[in-house]
Amino acid sequence: MPYAFSPDDVAFLASAEGEKAIAACDGLALTDASWLSDVTTARRVVGDRYAAVLETVLLRRKAVSKLDGSGSWLLTADALQQASASPVARHRAERLAGRDVHDVTCSIGADLVALAGTAARCVGSDLDPARLAMARHNVTAAGVAPALVRADALAPVTRGAVVVADPARRDSSGRRAWKPGDFVPPLDEVASVYAGRDLVVKCAPGLGPSVVPWAREVELVSLDGQVRESCLWSEGLATTRRRATVLRSDEAGTGVMRWTITDDEPDDIGVGEPGEWIVDPDGAVVRAGLVRHYGARHGLWQLDERIAYLTGDEPPPGVRAFRVLEFGRYSEKELAAMLRRHDVGRVEILVRGLDVDPNTLRRRLKPSGAGEASVVLTRIGRRPTALLCRAERVPA
Repeated sequence: MPYAFSPDDVAFLASAEGEKAIAACDGLALTDASWLSDVTTARRVVGDRYAAVLETVLLRRKAVSKLDGSGSWLLTADALQQASASPVARHRAERLAGRDVHDVTCSIGADLVALAGTAARCVGSDLDPARLAMARHNVTAAGVAPALVRADALAPVTRGAVVVADPARRDSSGRRAWKPGDFVPPLDEVASVYAGRDLVVKCAPGLGPSVVPWAREVELVSLDGQVRESCLWSEGLATTRRRATVLRSDEAGTGVMRWTITDDEPDDIGVGEPGEWIVDPDGAVVRAGLVRHYGARHGLWQLDERIAYLTGDEPPPGVRAFRVLEFGRYSEKELAAMLRRHDVGRVEILVRGLDVDPNTLRRRLKPSGAGEASVVLTRIGRRPTALLCRAERVPA
């Protein structure tokens, strides 16, 4: 079970003494093999607060790839898991730039830091005193100064501000909640309490639009190829009905590139045989139902109108696409022969529209050539099809 931080723990960790204790334990390996020895060392060096210190060291290590500046943050395991990655939080904050904003579920402050950097005025509130204390420490470390108040998200304490909410999607035992009514606070109650206010709610990507009829825009956001969230925008903030936003770290690691597509764009594309390339659209595009719009933007067509793969003679810039070397009707025997013809020994298998497990299939194929390739398995009409490809990164 994750460590349960108390307000006293947070007060200690935020103090100069606490930072010294964290620094003293920062060099410990904290692996399964070293854990008992590390705990013994921490108890000797830190004393009774050793558990809170070790948890903080572990969480800061996990947060490095998610939260900017997290090396000085205070966190809980659940809060870190649900926190928006910094580039995603900044993207949302930019849409609210210049507005008064109230983050009613601010938790440890991951979104609050980004919002405070763009808002005219910013308030963060939470009911958990330990998390609120962590947020106070974290916003100070980040160099921003939103107002902070302890308050129930369902008991409004501001007027006129845009309300930002991120309901917890796990219960007290850590089990994931799938129904919006089981979120904390329940999603329908959030919408009811703030009816008539500009409202932004961050949710899991799998939430269906039908359960949030108040949302006028549903935005799917991905970062570096992974769909991170669905963001729901109320009528006063919506600019379209469906949007996909794709964020990608640049190769130098110094910034984030962004592009977006909406259902306002044309979606008139055809269906046909494979072209020179296969394109697997970003997951945000697929989940937002904008595959045809993306295809129309880039001059692509579909292999099958019910399958999300696109094809064409020139791939979009900046994507990983698949140059088609050979294709034909799929069967394990015919695919194995195709791999032998191309001397393939290392194979990536992508599947959409067929009931095939890539790992099981790879073991059965036992490819033994010297080269490598990607295999796209899909259905074109009623015909199961295998496309042998070479994956290439297209310049941006």
